[in-house]
Formats: sequence, C-alpha cells, structure tokens
Amino acid sequence: MSDYNICVGIPTVEVLHLGKPVTIQREQDTSATIRAEYAITARPCPPYCIQPMRLEQGVETLGELEVLEYLKRIRQGDSALMLIDSRTADWYAKGTIPGATNIPYAQNMAGHATDLHGLKRILIESFGVKETDKAYDFSNAYTLAIFCNGPWCGQTPNYIRTLLALGYPAAKLKWYRGGMQDWCSLGLTVI
Repeated sequence: MSDYNICVGIPTVEVLHLGKPVTIQREQDTSATIRAEYAITARPCPPYCIQPMRLEQGVETLGELEVLEYLKRIRQGDSALMLIDSRTADWYAKGTIPGATNIPYAQNMAGHATDLHGLKRILIESFGVKETDKAYDFSNAYTLAIFCNGPWCGQTPNYIRTLLALGYPAAKLKWYRGGMQDWCSLGLTVI
C-alpha cells in the first residue's frame, strides 16, 4: 500500500498499456517535481490560449478520477471506450497516460477536407464508425476520452470540434481538459 494514494479508497489503478499491465499511482518520492515541459507558465496566445471548462454542448469535461474510471472500465473489458492521446508522436514518446492510444489530431484530423481518405480511415478503423451512402453511422462508434498537453493546448478542442462537425455524437466525446500538465502535476504515473 502506498503512502500517497490517488484518493481515499483508491491507492492505485491497474491498466493495460500496449497489452502489458501497468500500475497507475501517485509519485511516492517527496522530492519529485513536475516535468520541465509542463512547468512553463508563460505561453503565447495564440496558439496556446487557456481553454474553457465546457468545450461544446453535450461534451463532458473529465477530471483525473473520471479518466481513471474510464481506464478501469477499459481494463475490465468495456470495448466501447477509448482514451486518446491527441498529441503528436514526439510528445507521446516523451510520456503518456498508461492505457492511452496515440491518434494525433495534427497529423490525422487537421485539414480533413484535404485528407478525407486519412480521416475516413481513422473513423472506420480506429473509432468504430461505419460508412453508409454519403454519410457515417455512429451508432456503434466508441466513446472517446481525448486529451493533449493541458488547459492551454488547442489540439483536443480542435479534434473534438472536427469530430462534432462530422456528426460524431457529443455524448460519445469526453474531454480531459487538464491533459498531461495536470496529470503530471498530480504525480500520476506516466509511461
């Protein structure tokens, strides 16, 4: 049992990351500090503007405990959920939330009008969307919990707005606004 539990009654959370079990817990080293890439407090706006708490109507904003609950549900076999790290591969390689799948917004969704084939592939192959005559069927689409670098990062808000514009149901889109900055500031496991 750790001294620094996630919260009362939840010392750790077991998840799968790339098919291997990982334990998410709070940092136990009392001298640990936040990662340098998330310690910066001055960021130019635009593009690094503070994002609202409520992104779009019907899109739920998640905190860390809700993300952990989604990860537990995924670990228990709920195949209708996905945790998506929307950051570019280089940021993902620096560290991510265990259990997250990297499907970057910038490389796959931005400018979707010019890369309709790539966008279609993601919707169908990754998100459980079916293509019908000139439309998409979202009835079996995954519920996506999406995050990026933090409250100042616009990748996930753009990702979600793009999905909404394509007809993805708002109720199937969740936004972890705090992203990696808040995750790291709470000393939660990064892989």
